[in-house]
Amino acid sequence: MVRAVQADPSNADQARSWDGPEGAYWAEHADRFDRAVRAYRTALLAAAGVAAADRVLDIGCGTGETTRDLARRATGGRALGVDLSAAMLRVARQRAAAEGLQNVDFVQADAQVHPFPATAFDVAVSRSGTMFFADPVAAFRNIGGALRPGARLVQLVWQPPAGNEWFLSLTRALAAGRPLPAPSADGPGPFSLSDPARARTVLGAAGFRDIRLEPHSEAMWFGEDAADAERFTLGMLGWMLDGLGERDRRRAVDGLRTTLVAHESETGVLYASAAWIIRATRP
Repeated sequence: MVRAVQADPSNADQARSWDGPEGAYWAEHADRFDRAVRAYRTALLAAAGVAAADRVLDIGCGTGETTRDLARRATGGRALGVDLSAAMLRVARQRAAAEGLQNVDFVQADAQVHPFPATAFDVAVSRSGTMFFADPVAAFRNIGGALRPGARLVQLVWQPPAGNEWFLSLTRALAAGRPLPAPSADGPGPFSLSDPARARTVLGAAGFRDIRLEPHSEAMWFGEDAADAERFTLGMLGWMLDGLGERDRRRAVDGLRTTLVAHESETGVLYASAAWIIRATRP
């Protein structure tokens, strides 16, 4: 029986979201979310540099695509994926079993406080899963304690919104002319580690050294065509329509449709994105 996740009180809102409707939507559309960021896959795995005997921790593993990638490389080791979402972890376990992977495990946990075994891992990896901690210094310190001395942390996080066309275009369309608050640069959210100075400060305070940020830019995929992408995007961001009258709702959906059509290509609806691959070492 899967127990409810035990989250740090400061992460209670994140736990309710990811172990609730948001996580359920990601689980239902796992293939779409994986495909959206798949252009970063090769660079992230190369940066992780997992060797055959490595013990690997995947933080915020979601439905487990990266965890399975890591397990296939750690043929003589193991990969552990942790996430707040029970729904996504069910998908992760099913897919690992379907692929016959015997060296992969998944645990529902808040990585900020989970009692990982000390010095148990050779590398920790995260594909956009480390940006939502309420207390990132405490979280990275906890993760660092799970790494052996000299082990590495490799994570993919978003660069600031200005480099992420997908975020600006979709949210501005659905805002329907309303002013939107700027995304938090120092609280839980997709851009909390986007500022290189803050990322270095947080990781340094958590005890990591040799912190390096490598910029990457790739196209993100949102659907086969505009109609397909519209259904997916409204399922993900439809909450932005809450409180709008009928006229403004139509305006927002029309604006969304317009930007999606403008980004159609032969390979689907594509938007520019920019991310950092951050590497750090546990002394």
